[in-house]
Amino acid sequence: MSISKIYESGIQKNNTAHFANIVNMAFIDGEINDDEKELVAKFAEKLNINQEQYDQVLKDPKKYPLIPVSSKEERLQHLFDLFKMIFADHFIDQEEMKLIHNYAIGLGCSKERALKLIKKSIRIFQGKFDFEEYQYLVERE
Repeated sequence: MSISKIYESGIQKNNTAHFANIVNMAFIDGEINDDEKELVAKFAEKLNINQEQYDQVLKDPKKYPLIPVSSKEERLQHLFDLFKMIFADHFIDQEEMKLIHNYAIGLGCSKERALKLIKKSIRIFQGKFDFEEYQYLVERE
């Protein structure tokens, strides 16, 4: 097998694992609502998940291990994707909090860093940030 094929298969393995984490988050309350289904489909497309992989992941998303990522940007992207799924129903419950915290640690964040990222992310996704934060986000270009 060529190096490029090995690299591509590694990327696809990471994408499939990340997709499984997203699906697992969607199933946290027992079922996937319409907004979550739509978001799952978008993530499948974004992550190049084919129909066979999609069906396998939906059958048992917990069988796919969490694969830590090496860069800070990738960790944030994965957490951002998971928060999008959590907030598809505009609410975060205790189960989702525990799961996102475990995912953040599994992605390579320390416990303290994970809590800090989660608290900030919740405020951002709920739209509960102050003017200084808003100004920073808007003027950051």
